[in-house]
Parts: sequence; C-alpha cells; structure tokens
Amino acid sequence: MIIKNALLSVFTASIGVAAKPNIVYLICDDLGYGDIQCLAPKTSKIATPCADQLAKEGMIFTDAHSGSSVCTPTRYGIMTGRYSWRTPLQKGVVVGFAPNIIAENRPTVASFLKTQGYHTGIVGKWHMNFDYRDSKSKEILKRKKHKRPPVGSLIADGPLTRGFDYFHGFHHAREMEAVMENDRVIEHDDPINMLPRLTKKVIEYIDSRAGKEDPFFLYVPLGSPHTPILPSKAWQGKSKLSKYGDFVMETDAVLGAISKALKKHGMSENTLVIFTSDNGCSKAADIPKLAAGGHQVSAYLRGSKADIWEGGHRIPFIVRWPGKVAPGTNSDQLICLTDLLATTAGILEEKLPAGSGEDSVSFLPALFGKPIVSTRRGVIHHSVSGHFAYRLGKWKLALAKGSGGWSVPKENQVAKDQAPAQLYDLESDLSETTNLYLKKPEVVKRLLTHLEEDVARGRTTDGPASANDFPDIRLWKSGKAPARK
Repeated sequence: MIIKNALLSVFTASIGVAAKPNIVYLICDDLGYGDIQCLAPKTSKIATPCADQLAKEGMIFTDAHSGSSVCTPTRYGIMTGRYSWRTPLQKGVVVGFAPNIIAENRPTVASFLKTQGYHTGIVGKWHMNFDYRDSKSKEILKRKKHKRPPVGSLIADGPLTRGFDYFHGFHHAREMEAVMENDRVIEHDDPINMLPRLTKKVIEYIDSRAGKEDPFFLYVPLGSPHTPILPSKAWQGKSKLSKYGDFVMETDAVLGAISKALKKHGMSENTLVIFTSDNGCSKAADIPKLAAGGHQVSAYLRGSKADIWEGGHRIPFIVRWPGKVAPGTNSDQLICLTDLLATTAGILEEKLPAGSGEDSVSFLPALFGKPIVSTRRGVIHHSVSGHFAYRLGKWKLALAKGSGGWSVPKENQVAKDQAPAQLYDLESDLSETTNLYLKKPEVVKRLLTHLEEDVARGRTTDGPASANDFPDIRLWKSGKAPARK
C-alpha cells in the first residue's frame, strides 16, 4: 500500500462519521486509465483538470477494477455488489425493450441507502434493461415495432422500482434520442445534447437538495466518452487531438460542475465524491490515431475495452472526502466496482441487507490508509465474450488464449500450440508481456481452484449460502479445460 502524506494520521484518528455523508458516484463510459493526466502524465495528452484537482484533494486508487470489461455487467455489479455472470447475462450487454436484469427483490445500493434515510437520484445511463408500456393500453412495447420508445411510453420496471427516487437520462447509446424522466419517456432529442443535458440536470439535483436535512446519493452514470462521440459545439477542437479528446474534456468538466455546485451550497465538506469508469477505452475512439498524437488510452496497460487484459478493466478511481480522506494520497490496494454496496454499509456502520452483496467488500479502511479487511480471496475479471480471469495478490490467471475481447490476438487468432491460458506476475510485468502459465503450474492450480470455488459458492465473501441464478457457468470459453496434473 502506498500513502503519500505525512499528515495522514490526522485523518485516521477515527473512522466514525459524525453525520451521514452525501455520496456522489460519477462513472464515465469507456474512459481509459490512460485518459486521465494525473494517472498517466507521460502518455496522456488530454487535459483533465477537474479529475486532476479531485486527485489533489483526495485519493487515487491505482489498482481499481470494473466488474467487467463492458457496460451492462459492470453497472449490475455496482448496483448489487454481485458479479453479473451469476445471472443469465454470461457475455455481452443488454439492448433494451426487456425486463430489468436486477431481480425485483434484490437489494441495490439505492434501495439500501433509502432505508438509511437517503434521497436517491440517478442522472444518466441505465443500461440494465426495463420494459416500456403503452401509456393508454399499458401493453408492453416490442422492439420489432419500435425503433425507439415513443414519447409518453411508461417505464414499467426502471430505476424507480430499484431504489431510486428520481431518474433523468436514457437507457443506452443506441437509444439515446429517447429522453426519460422518472417512469416515462418525455421527449426525443438529438444525442449531441445529452451530455449538456445531464450536466444541467446534475446541477439541478444538487440545487434541489440544498437546505434539506436528509442526505442524498447521486449516481451519475454518464454516456460519455462512449459512442456516439459527440462533443458539443463549445468543446469541439478543444483537445487539439481528436473528437474523442474533446469529448473526454467535456466529460471531465461535468466533474467540475458537480464540485462547483457542492461548494456553492456548502455541501463539499460532508460529501463523498467518487470518480471512475465502467471499463477501458473503446476502439471506436480510434486508438491508433490517438497514439500517433502521443496519447495512450490505457497508459502502460495491455488491451482496452472488452478485453480480459488490464486495459479492459483496470480503471480510473479517485475519491474525495474532506476531513476523512487525506488529500494527495495514493492507494495500491486491490478493489472492484462491486465494492460500493459494502462500503456504504461500512460508512453507515450497518450490516448488508439480507440476500445482497455476495461479491462486495468495504474499501472504507483504505480511505483511511489502513488495510482492507476481507474474506474475499481474490477478484474475478470478465471479458465481453465471457472469458474469466482471477486476480490474487500479484498473480493473474486469465482463462483465455488471447485478449478474450476485441484486441489482437483474438481467441481464434492464437496458434493452436500456444498455452491454453495466461498467467502473469503483475508485480514485475504489469503490461502482461510474459505468459508464465507453463512455468508456474502450482500457481495456476491454486488460482484456478479458488476461481472454481468462488463461482460454485454463489459468492466470493463469507456469508449466508447463496446460489447463482444461472446454473451452467462455463469457465473455459476457448475449448475444453486442460487436464489437471
């Protein structure tokens, strides 16, 4: 663990929280680890002053991971504290016009915080499905009859049924024209207006909480810099790099707007702000063009969005909590985005709700410069195609021959005589260049056994017995499992 501040003891005298903090959780869409200047000063050519300022005022986690290397499964994990591959979603993402993938009786971060007196709001992208109903007949609408949900359509099982008091945003990128508020589609709008709209609504939400006694949880899942890459007119050309660079800068500015709104209302001191991303940068950003301009979207990491390699799921994670988290600090402790639920419970000194958080561990101690106490042995990674990896200490075992995603070599591009999987020592080889699978069979066996047990138990943490929703979870996607020695 790395802590860079001699005054840290001032902030760690007590973990107790005098008042329930407001919580703002801003998650970008397809923002790479290397896109933030303070995380990769040598290879980032995009200005991110707001994220950099947040880091100066708080803590950077250098070993934080999304629950998956693509959108939907990561968001499911954030909300539920549970890996999405425990559900029928074994690969890929959802596309809307279907039932919510979060079971109605499953606690979420939002529903838990509501029981603790929080007002809960989401401004941004949902991307975990919900059904649309005709406003008059109440019949469920089918995608084959609708290119996009009509204005006036009712949202049958959206965020308001999963713990949120307020929702303004959209479902996913391909339906961004459909603007939603609370339980209905309110208008159709040009997608280029979405990011400015969300910025405005975030500020309005914070303004609306001024003077209220009850704390709030504001979940801000932005749709940027995901495709369509549409920086608004005011930001076009700002990066002098590409439209993607412009869009990253405009996305960073949302964080600045949030900080300004909190300060305006005197909320900064009692607000925990988390800034992160759902996975690595997408190839749609034109990664080679950015590299030609000197910008490396994944910094020193291998791969990008969709991959099982670190560039697919190691993500920016910056936390500010004045008076609690020492400014200008770093932590190299391993955390996952599934950990939000357990962390909020830790902050409030409450137990997790029954039937929740099977894969969630509180990283609260890390915020105070202390070791995370966990019954979870390792973190499980998952790629777009459903390939698994297991991380334990310095070791990472990936049950894939190639990227497991969109980078070269893909699974069908790897020679047949190559090792059936990959093992990396991330302490000495963070760029994953040397596969030790054949040289370290004892490590492979140990990590694979842990992975098998964690999948079969229905949870990675100690607790009441749980079960996977999907009975046939295949660990080996690229052929049969190799014979054990």
